Amino acid sequence: MDTTPINWEALDALIIDFAKSEKLVEDSSFTTSSSPPSSPPSSSSPSSISSSSYHSRLIIRQIRRSLEAGDIDAAIDLLRSHAPFILEDHRLLFRLQKQRFIELLRRGTAEDRDCAINCLRNALAPCALDAYPEAYEEFKHVLLAFIYDKEDQTSPVASEWSERRRFDIAGLISTVLRAHLHAYDPVFSMTLIYLISIHKGFCFRQGISSPISDLTQRLLLEERDPPATPQESLYEAPPFDEVDIQALAHAVELTRQGAVDSLRFAKGDLFQAFQNELCRMRFDVTMLDELVREYCVYRGIVDSGLPSSSAGIQSPAKSLKVDQPGIGYCLSRGSSHEVDCGAGKHSDGEISISTNDNLGGSPGKNSEVTSMQGVDVELRYACESTNNHEDCSTSGSHQSDNLRVPQRSRANVTAERSKRKRWRGRQDDLCFTTGVSCNETSKELSTTAMVSNMCSSREQQASECLSLDINNVEDKYEIVLGMKELTSKGMAAEVVEEVNAMDPNFFVQNPTLLFQLKQVEFLKLVTSGDHSSALRVACSHLGPLAASDQALLKPLKETLLALLQPNEDALGKGLPLHALATSLQVAIGRRLGIDEPQLMKIMRATLHTHNEWFKLQMCKDHFENLLKIDSLKDVTTPSLAAAATSKSNADSCSNGSSQVTVSSSTRMVEDGSSLTQVSSRDVVCDENAILKVMEFLALPRADAIHLLAQYNGNAETVIQQIFA
Repeated sequence: MDTTPINWEALDALIIDFAKSEKLVEDSSFTTSSSPPSSPPSSSSPSSISSSSYHSRLIIRQIRRSLEAGDIDAAIDLLRSHAPFILEDHRLLFRLQKQRFIELLRRGTAEDRDCAINCLRNALAPCALDAYPEAYEEFKHVLLAFIYDKEDQTSPVASEWSERRRFDIAGLISTVLRAHLHAYDPVFSMTLIYLISIHKGFCFRQGISSPISDLTQRLLLEERDPPATPQESLYEAPPFDEVDIQALAHAVELTRQGAVDSLRFAKGDLFQAFQNELCRMRFDVTMLDELVREYCVYRGIVDSGLPSSSAGIQSPAKSLKVDQPGIGYCLSRGSSHEVDCGAGKHSDGEISISTNDNLGGSPGKNSEVTSMQGVDVELRYACESTNNHEDCSTSGSHQSDNLRVPQRSRANVTAERSKRKRWRGRQDDLCFTTGVSCNETSKELSTTAMVSNMCSSREQQASECLSLDINNVEDKYEIVLGMKELTSKGMAAEVVEEVNAMDPNFFVQNPTLLFQLKQVEFLKLVTSGDHSSALRVACSHLGPLAASDQALLKPLKETLLALLQPNEDALGKGLPLHALATSLQVAIGRRLGIDEPQLMKIMRATLHTHNEWFKLQMCKDHFENLLKIDSLKDVTTPSLAAAATSKSNADSCSNGSSQVTVSSSTRMVEDGSSLTQVSSRDVVCDENAILKVMEFLALPRADAIHLLAQYNGNAETVIQQIFA
């Protein structure tokens, strides 16, 4: 499956917003997410989604858990405190009380049976009188639960006894609460759900296998929450625009009547109805969090949580035995220590290290470090061969595949680590768990944060006195992120030097990346006015690379045009340095044995099928702006990235609404703000005709257009032929 160029910086922004919205990272500067929900967004401004309240989402989750566990009383108490409007809706109150009655009977004790009878008399019966027309019949039916046992699967009330009812009412209440509190999932959650649902539908309809089916099947669940039923007063709402009805129905796979009901519940607001329906889809929260964490670590957004080699983790290359008690304190504090390379080697390949530490104080200051006397401690150290130092390697082999550690500044590594957030997970959910107070939880979290910060400080101090090890997983990430950072800053010459020092064969296998880096170096020199040096770069690198690859000739010509505009900022003309940095990161990571995050694979595949799906539909996506999908696809591709993306299909649907569509299978051109199809037949299909065929025949847009093309765009003829 082809890939679509992706704006990874835009994805980073969505991911960071998601992590902060769900408080998955420790960031004291972002505390406003727990504020009360904002006012609903105006339907006239669909470019942004309303700010969801973290506090409201937590309450909804806790209410949902209580209902799914059968604790209806706890759920009603939470609703009474935080969302009393739910209990004022007799339709919902009747369903809650009916489930409460069943749960009381399910307990089986005489006391609970008496409580169930009181529930019938004082709560359920009064609600049944004015909840909805069928409520009184349901009330009489549920009375049979007194007679038929809950284990009897053939009884007329087996469905009432089913625990599935808990999940149905939990989903219904969650749907209503989200809409009324505007407590929608973060934008990234909805975007990912939407893209995966389109991807799965596209693969199914086209009969192709998905390369990410193992991920999408586990991430996006099959079941949905029940839809909210609009109030009776909204049934007389004026008719909605058929364009909105069809757009909503096909975007979230609803029937036409389902789309109409959804619009009624949202009082005609298409974008709110879309959010309501999207949030009804269920996904595995635990898996999503893990995918996000993996991506954040890979991109350097959060700290990996893994101890680096410089913090004392064992390296596969060297295993050392420490038999002195002060070495652990030295590593945590950055104290000096001496390594006796001449010591005798043990039979198991270990080296005995003797240390002469000056801890700078009395033994009492070492109280925070557990005594290590008599304990073998595994650690890694870097033995750099210089003229003044002996090679201390315990084996004849150095780094695997002849890779060498880039000579990066340790201060830069420490500075980059300090910018990252620390992952904390969904720990705040404990505040709403029965029996656990928020004060107790906050104390535990505060203690955890204190320990985490102390460990982080020690790791940073230790990194000052020890080097990176290319065999250590954490240090591999540091190397890759360091290259990405340098590339993002336009320091192309330094990147080439560092990569060549690490692996002289890397650019032999990745000539396009070398060409792009040399382009950056060339344009940087042109911008600074050093034309002679720029020409040397072009002659020494760009020319030979283009001569060996014809695809690079056009980018080379466009790059040389910068010489004709010496007064302009050649480097600032939209060069996608971040895109180049990501490409280099993936390539170097693969060379070091680091797989790219699964989330990147998901985004590549789903954005590609999003493009292909709306080409088949021959229209734009009404919701891509709302979900920031247009931003994810907004990748500028000047000469720097032209070679890398020449084989990629970056076509996407344009914005605006279409009034006239011309059927075709050849090419797509823009007609104002609409997508117009042109073919040799030049059959013009009116938008109203397309909508009419879609409505009457319940067909996707693409099928309706192809049918109209066969009958000269006449909707009545198409319908007559189908029903003939």
